[in-house]
Amino acid sequence: MTSEQQPPPTDTPDSDPPEDDPPEDDVPQDALPQDDIPQDDVPHDVVRDDVPGVDAAQDGDRSTGPRAGLLRRVAIDTRPLKHDAYRRLWLGQGVSFIGFQVTAVAVPVQVYDMTGSSFWVGMIGLVNLVPLIVFGLWGGAVADHMDRRRLLLLSSLVTWASTFVLLAQALLGAENLALIMAVVALQAVGFAISSPTRSAIIPRLVDESLVPAANTLNFTAATVGGLTGPLFAGVVLAHGGYGLAYGLDAALFTVGLYAAVRLPAIPPLGDIAGAPGLRSVLDGLRYLTTQPVLMMSFVVDIIAMGVAMPRALFPELAETRFGGGDAVGWLFASIAIGAVIGGLISGWIGRVHRQGVALVVSIVVWGLAVAAAGLAHQLWLAVALLAVGGGADLVSAVFRQTMLLTYAPDEMRGRLQGVFTVVVAGGPRLGDMRAGATASVAGATASWVGGGLACAVLVVVAGFAVPALLRYDTRTT
Repeated sequence: MTSEQQPPPTDTPDSDPPEDDPPEDDVPQDALPQDDIPQDDVPHDVVRDDVPGVDAAQDGDRSTGPRAGLLRRVAIDTRPLKHDAYRRLWLGQGVSFIGFQVTAVAVPVQVYDMTGSSFWVGMIGLVNLVPLIVFGLWGGAVADHMDRRRLLLLSSLVTWASTFVLLAQALLGAENLALIMAVVALQAVGFAISSPTRSAIIPRLVDESLVPAANTLNFTAATVGGLTGPLFAGVVLAHGGYGLAYGLDAALFTVGLYAAVRLPAIPPLGDIAGAPGLRSVLDGLRYLTTQPVLMMSFVVDIIAMGVAMPRALFPELAETRFGGGDAVGWLFASIAIGAVIGGLISGWIGRVHRQGVALVVSIVVWGLAVAAAGLAHQLWLAVALLAVGGGADLVSAVFRQTMLLTYAPDEMRGRLQGVFTVVVAGGPRLGDMRAGATASVAGATASWVGGGLACAVLVVVAGFAVPALLRYDTRTT
């Protein structure tokens, strides 16, 4: 049931609870999201044909005592998965992202093998960044003007085709740097259009009150892919080579394509004036400049990723500091390890009202954790510290996405999601460029540690420079 179809919940139950039910005081009211407060013991977003006939076991997991209340407060909120279309989209994204991350490791490792230079690994970020900026903004505008299901399917096909080209060059032993860079750019085009489209679909599939939970589920699924993908890549590259890695990506991506095919039609709401060209993109950017909170949510993310991301240094340090082997897979997976753990204990996120302050604090933690990891000389310690940073990054990502999807009207969501994609996907590419270029001058350790420390300082300065971000409170917005 979409947010446009969902009837408002009633304020009070229609009947008294049975005498053998536990008293309401056993579960503190603030332990439940507002739309989980019982109404005839049935959540308002679950349709049941015969309320009196509900089996007691069905409701038992929502009732008993302080332990259950604590679990609900901490555990990830899975209620959006009750919506069939969202569940398929979530599963498709999660499975296909595993393959995407295998390729994200295989490409820089292959480039480093070919060139022996972290500079060229960093240049992969530049090759990604240009299409992300151009097609991310344009793709978001198109998503506001056409059926979002159709656009998601077409753009996903572009990404899938580029993976097959990577597979072909690996099987043929081409080892052509220019070809790899060109294919990476094509892959970035598909990603830049599909990512804002997929995100803009979410508020049309679930109720508005469930958007934070849906965002958390999305980021958790992505980080599970970010964890398992690099670990698979480490094993596959060590024993099977680049062809097997790219073939695995192509196979897993079919699940995401299936999810896009099964989506319902999602046309624009109401009449949309104009065409999805430059003027439409500029309209979205002009709207963004009038919203300082949204603008700063993008700025602090650019600081977090563009200044602190050490990813381009992983192939070099895995080889020179951590002994090679599967160390590169662990380094690429480390941030995702923390993000997965953070997602699984994210039930508290939906109850945070001072989201601006929480956003700044989480990015400070990210920067300091990255800096500490750059000083570690044991692989397990570097992985653990980067995992702390990954958990903090997951929290900041959920807050930024939630601000955007609940703040912006539907007719602007595609365009603002395009900006979001440019920032979220482009920021790490800027980080790759910065890390690679700095390492070529000052060394890998200075590049890694200095970026983390600079991030922590700059995000605090940015927060105090625009107090509207720190004052942002969902209770008064």
